[in-house]
Amino acid sequence: MRLGVISDVHANRVALAAVLDDMPPVDRLVCAGDVVGYGPWPAECVELVREHCAATVEGNHDRNVDTPNRYSMNTMAHEGLKLASERLPAPQREWLRSLPRTAELADDRVLLVHDHPEHVDEYVRPHSFPQMRPYLDDYDACILGHTHIQHEATVDGRLVLNPGSVGQPRDEDPRAAYAVVDTDPDPMVAHCHRVEYDIGAVQAACREAGLPSRTADRLAQGR
Repeated sequence: MRLGVISDVHANRVALAAVLDDMPPVDRLVCAGDVVGYGPWPAECVELVREHCAATVEGNHDRNVDTPNRYSMNTMAHEGLKLASERLPAPQREWLRSLPRTAELADDRVLLVHDHPEHVDEYVRPHSFPQMRPYLDDYDACILGHTHIQHEATVDGRLVLNPGSVGQPRDEDPRAAYAVVDTDPDPMVAHCHRVEYDIGAVQAACREAGLPSRTADRLAQGR
């Protein structure tokens, strides 16, 4: 099986469209969370993810779309969630509320989760991938997001993958990120991809929506 993997779309419709156009043929497309937040197109991105993804798990921004004030100390996150709260129709908000924290894929051989498998909202950065080994006893792979940093590693014969962020990369590469996982080999194999998109158009849309200038500026910096 070939799994297409996206994460951290963050309401960036232009980047998501570029990823969907660039992705090679896959058997299933899955999303590791944070469909909304930060960006100017929350409703459009929810619809695209619902249409294309066979499985989506809950990200921290998805979980807090009804409570943006929880991010009041982070202006970019707060304003993005406020925009999502205002623009998402009731069915889309209900869909976000219904997202599971984890999902099992490929005959339960792959664990999909947004952040740390056990500790909610904890970042699993590349240097911590080897520490995921205790959570892989029942799986051949763990796919996660949250850090916006694309990275893959094989840990004791098991794959740990962050496909990177579609809508707001933070690894100093501004191109939209995604991955494709081949589940047939042992160990499973991840192919990481990047694709360019019209960052200027997204920056203009951010400013038109009244989002913080830093939300637009960081897209060109990949951080």
